[in-house]
Amino acid sequence: MTMPCRFSLGLLLGCVATAQAGAQPAPSTAPVTRAQGAFATGRHPNLMAEAGHSEAEIQARLNSAFEQLFHGDKQTQAIYYEAGRNSDGPLAYITDVANHDVRTEGMSYGMMAAVQMNRKAEFDAIWNWANTYMLITDPANPSAGYYAWSMNSDGTPRSDGPAPDGEEYFAMSLLFAAHRWGNGSGLYDYQAQAERILRIMRHHPVVTATGPFRIHPADPPFVPRGRDGKPFPPRSTTVGPMVDEAHSMIVFVPSAGGNTFSDPSYHLPHFYQLWAMWGPPEDREFWRRAATVSRNYFVAVTGPNTGLSADYTNFDGSPHRTPFNPHSADFSYDSWRTASNWAVDQAWFEANPNAQVLSDRIQSFLTSQGIHTFADQYTLSGTPLSTRHSPGMVATTATSGLAASHTAARAAFLAELWNTSVPSGEQRYYDGLLYFISMLHTTGNFRIWMPDASGK
Repeated sequence: MTMPCRFSLGLLLGCVATAQAGAQPAPSTAPVTRAQGAFATGRHPNLMAEAGHSEAEIQARLNSAFEQLFHGDKQTQAIYYEAGRNSDGPLAYITDVANHDVRTEGMSYGMMAAVQMNRKAEFDAIWNWANTYMLITDPANPSAGYYAWSMNSDGTPRSDGPAPDGEEYFAMSLLFAAHRWGNGSGLYDYQAQAERILRIMRHHPVVTATGPFRIHPADPPFVPRGRDGKPFPPRSTTVGPMVDEAHSMIVFVPSAGGNTFSDPSYHLPHFYQLWAMWGPPEDREFWRRAATVSRNYFVAVTGPNTGLSADYTNFDGSPHRTPFNPHSADFSYDSWRTASNWAVDQAWFEANPNAQVLSDRIQSFLTSQGIHTFADQYTLSGTPLSTRHSPGMVATTATSGLAASHTAARAAFLAELWNTSVPSGEQRYYDGLLYFISMLHTTGNFRIWMPDASGK
C-alpha cells in the first residue's frame, strides 16, 4: 500500500468543513509544576533503559538505524541521497521513495535526526539542498520566502507553496545546530537562518497573485494538475502567515482556503516554548501563548474514548473534512504524530496536566485492538479504516509513553517498538523517519540543545 502524498494547494482552495466533533472534556485547570521537566533538569527520560535495555544496546540500535536510513542500500534501505555539490558545499536530499518526491517534512526531520546524532555533514548537505531547490525566491510567487513542500529529486517542483510542519522542524533543528555546533556564515549561520524562518512564519505579508508561479525567477512556471493529469486553470491565490493570530495557532497551510483550520500534528508546544525564549524577541509572547493554546487543543481534538485525533481540525477542535483527503476528519497518517507531540512536550516542560490521561487513553485503545495488528487509520470513535499495521504509528504511540502512566499498555508499546526492525522497502520514508525520531525520544537521545554561556 502506498501512503497518499500530501495534497496540492490547488485542490485545497475552496474547501469547507462539514464534520463536527462531539462534546470534549474541558481542559484541566489543576496547577502544574515545571520542576521535573527535561528543560529544567537536563535529564531526558530513557524509557528503553527503564525497560531493561543497556546503554550499549541503545547506542548500537541508534547507530545502526541511522546508518541504514542514511547510508544503507539505495534500493531497499536508504532515504538519504547525495546529490553532488555547489558553491555552498555538498548537497543531499531525503526522499519519499513510494511517492517519488522530496518533502520539507522529511528534509527537516532528517536535519533534526542529524543534529541529534551529531552528524553535521549530513545536516549541512540537506540544508543546502533545501535552500538551493525548495526555497521560493521568485518575488512574483505569493509564497516567496517559504519552502515549497514537495519537489522532484532533480530539483523541479511538484508544488509551488509550503506546509508549516517543514518550517517548524527547520527552525528548531537550526536552533539546536547553533547551540551544539556554533554558527558559521551565510547559509550556515544557523541562528540567523532559524530567526529568518520564525519571522516569516508569523509576519509573511498577505500577498495575492494569479498563477502559474515559479520557485525561482529563472524557472519555467509550475502548472498544478489534478489527479486526471489536466492542468488547473490560472487562479488567484492569497498567501499570508503560517499562524492565525486570533487563535494563536498554526494553520494547515498559509494560503486562503487552508488558513482557516489547523492540523493537530503540526502543534509543537515544546518547540514553541523554546522559541518563546530563543526566537526573535518581538515574537516571544506569541509563541508563549501558542504553547498554552496547543496544550489545550490536544484535549479538544481527541476522541474522548480513544485518544485519536483527526488529520485536520477547525480552530475549535472539531474535525475538518475536505474533498481532497478522504480521511481528513479521521485518524490517519498525519495524526500518528499528535500523541508524540503532547508527550514530548510533557517530558520537556511538565506544563500539560492532561497529557497523562491522553496518552493512557490512546495506548489503552490501541492495545485493545491488538498490539501486533492494530490498523493505521480509524474513525475518531474507533472503527478501523485500514488493515495495514504501520511501524511509524507503533513508534509515535510508543513515544506517547513519555507522558503515560506505568501501565501494561505502555510497556507493551515500548517492547513493540524495540522489537520492530528499522523500516525498509517501499514505505521506509515516513515509517523510517518516525521510527528513528521515536527511538531518539524513547531513549533520551532527542535532547534540548541549550545556548552557550554567551546566550547566542
